[in-house]
Amino acid sequence: MTKVNNLSSLLHSLETRTEGEMVSVREMLNAVGRRSYGPILLLLGFIAVSPLTIIPGATWLVAILTILIAGQILIGRKFPWIPSRLLKIEFPRSALLQGIQFADPYVCQVDRFLKPRLTILTSPLFAPFVALICIAAAVLTIPLGLVPFGPLLPGLTVLLFGLALTARDGFMLILAALGLAGAAWLLFRLWTRISAAFT
Repeated sequence: MTKVNNLSSLLHSLETRTEGEMVSVREMLNAVGRRSYGPILLLLGFIAVSPLTIIPGATWLVAILTILIAGQILIGRKFPWIPSRLLKIEFPRSALLQGIQFADPYVCQVDRFLKPRLTILTSPLFAPFVALICIAAAVLTIPLGLVPFGPLLPGLTVLLFGLALTARDGFMLILAALGLAGAAWLLFRLWTRISAAFT
């Protein structure tokens, strides 16, 4: 299996290790590695910002999976577990390939930025902090899923956390936290406008 340690290897694995018209959650996880939290969070973050989320319910499915995976990090589970019912859910592979094609021009630039630094932030000591922020991002995704492009910021947060864990880049964790702050601000602004409309 291809080792996923950056965005390029993730996209390469998704493209070469899946086939057919439909691709299941199980196949995508198998392509990137189901026994490591970093690549799974990276995959979920990529899905959250890809054309796959135009499929009805996909945004909330990604949010549920993120909460499930991050929750297991929080309780200290060594290897991630996902219910078989969720593993069987399928998406059009064409949407996955479209997302890969869209991301391709930016992949090298992102990977060039990654490097091991502030590695203590990616150590088990800070794992609960990482998990809580991923859970918060997923929770924010649920109401923001009703807004066009609303889930983009929380999805980007999860993507950055996945990159940080796979590359052991603590600075990327800081950027991810800023992404969550942006998502929270967006939700606050949305709530303020909705409240103003009904008063």
